Amino acid sequence: MKKIYYLKTCDTCKRIMKSISLDGFEFQEIKTQPISLTQLEELFLLSGSYESIFSRRAKKYSSMGLKDQELSETDYKQLILSDYTFLKRPVIIIDQDIFIGSDKKTLQQLKDYFLVD
Repeated sequence: MKKIYYLKTCDTCKRIMKSISLDGFEFQEIKTQPISLTQLEELFLLSGSYESIFSRRAKKYSSMGLKDQELSETDYKQLILSDYTFLKRPVIIIDQDIFIGSDKKTLQQLKDYFLVD
C-alpha cells in the first residue's frame, strides 16, 4: 500500500510531495476527508505510538493549553480524531514503512528510500 495523508493548503506537504515519485499512491486530504479510527489505528501500528503522529505545531495545541498538560496515548488519539490539525503531516506510507512529518531526519529517510527503490 502506498498512501499519503496531507493537507492541500500546507506548503510543506506540497514541497515534499513534489520531491518524490507519486506513482501508485492513494491520497487523503485530511481536512475534507478526516482520518478514521481504523486508519489512525493502522498509523499507530506502523509508528508505534499516537504521540509520534501528533503535531505540537498545531495552533490549537497552545491555545487549548495542551503544552502545559501531560498527555497520554489515549489523549493523543482522541485529539487527532477530534481535529485534523493534530495529525503531523504529511504521513507517507509505503508498504510497511511510515514517514511522519517534515523534520530533516524523516526527509532524508524518504529521499534514501526513493534512491534505493
